[in-house]
Amino acid sequence: MSHLNLSSITIPKPADLIMMQIKDLIADGTLRPGDKLPSERALATQFGIGRGYVREALKKLEFYGILKTLPQNGTIVANLGVRLLDGLIANVVQLEKNDLNALIETRLIMETGAARMAAERASTEDGNALETLFVTYREKTVKALPAIDEDMLFHLKIAEISGNRVLQSLISLLVPEVHQLSEKQKTCPPERLMAATDEHEKILLAIQQKNPDNAFTAMQEHLRNGMAFS
Repeated sequence: MSHLNLSSITIPKPADLIMMQIKDLIADGTLRPGDKLPSERALATQFGIGRGYVREALKKLEFYGILKTLPQNGTIVANLGVRLLDGLIANVVQLEKNDLNALIETRLIMETGAARMAAERASTEDGNALETLFVTYREKTVKALPAIDEDMLFHLKIAEISGNRVLQSLISLLVPEVHQLSEKQKTCPPERLMAATDEHEKILLAIQQKNPDNAFTAMQEHLRNGMAFS
């Protein structure tokens, strides 16, 4: 049989399907800027899906300013033009379909800055907490076990230590997306795991020693090396 020119099939995530339905409701005028959405429980019932997926979709839409949560008023559609809202939601859904290198490049810009700030601002307790996460990560990698969750927690902790809540929110949104894409594309073979462990240790030591330049350089090296495998 000759080789068939087939393209890979991407199965949409439940949260993405929810976002696209909200997009359609905005586009056809069913939902207008200022309108209140049903509760998470009610939406989950209507979609016939778990509340966790609904919460994930709403959090993404709120992060990008498409929805707003008002105290005692619930979640409403932001006061933006319908065409702008429609485009924003389409962009959020397409985020995961971008190439991995582009996402890692964006991480590079944000996380090198976060590492520098973490080294400037880390307390002794922060350094100890980061070291605990590193040890857990290393215990997995020396056994050649998958350590994506431990890797992600290490990076998110650095963002937290940076003390910049806006930067932390952006990294918290981006890092899980990159890790999911990396896992799908199998960009972290065993030899990369061991190298990444050494790189994590360099980042950890720079932060504990409160050396911003070394922290910046170590994070830059770590993420650039990751790009080479993508």
